[in-house]
Amino acid sequence: MNPDKQYIVDELLERVNASPFVMVVDYTSMTVPQFAEFRNRLSENQAECHVAKNTFMRKTLELAELPALDDHLKGQTAYITGESDVCAAAKTIKNFIKEFKKPEIRAGILDGDLLDSSQITALADLPSRDELLSQLLGVLNEPAAKLVRTINEPAASLARVLQAKADKGE
Repeated sequence: MNPDKQYIVDELLERVNASPFVMVVDYTSMTVPQFAEFRNRLSENQAECHVAKNTFMRKTLELAELPALDDHLKGQTAYITGESDVCAAAKTIKNFIKEFKKPEIRAGILDGDLLDSSQITALADLPSRDELLSQLLGVLNEPAAKLVRTINEPAASLARVLQAKADKGE
């Protein structure tokens, strides 16, 4: 392979290996300002959008030992990778599509498994990682809070009885 082409494939391979997900979108008929806005919104969620030749991406996925996306790698294709939160990236894509009717979600790979566009849309409907962690923390803290209230209740009841007696002047 030509050294210049190999450099591009190596660069893509580094991005794909560093990301737990890859999403493929068709950006046909997007204007340059729309595409720039799309990239900016993704970057707010630690995701990146890159354009590369489909043949380079096929080679990259093969080298990374990920499922082939041959049916989806046609036309004007952009690739989205990220650091961690696939739901936030999917939500960004879904919201952008609502607003601009572009790009079109084609497919994705999450932790080595192939996803279709409906599964990526379903990921967008999930709460973000931070929301899920806060919900988990609330669930974990609830039994301890109930225990503290139960333990404190006899003392609180006694204090209320003594206060009622004191208020009556007895």
